[in-house]
Amino acid sequence: MRCPLPVIRLANNIGDVAVGQSLAVVAEDPAARSDVPAWCRMREQEYVGEGVAEDGVPRYVVRRLR
Repeated sequence: MRCPLPVIRLANNIGDVAVGQSLAVVAEDPAARSDVPAWCRMREQEYVGEGVAEDGVPRYVVRRLR
């Protein structure tokens, strides 16, 4: 996904997971590395960290706090 889709999809899907559960955003867009943590700060969610999906694409993990 390219900017701004990763953050838009995150915002649209965070409500699909229960509080305390995590959601992964898989995106090749280099801007996601800073956009996802910034979104978490603005929306009071926890940015867990960055990893790599099975296909080698960066993955950003967010935990729903509220």
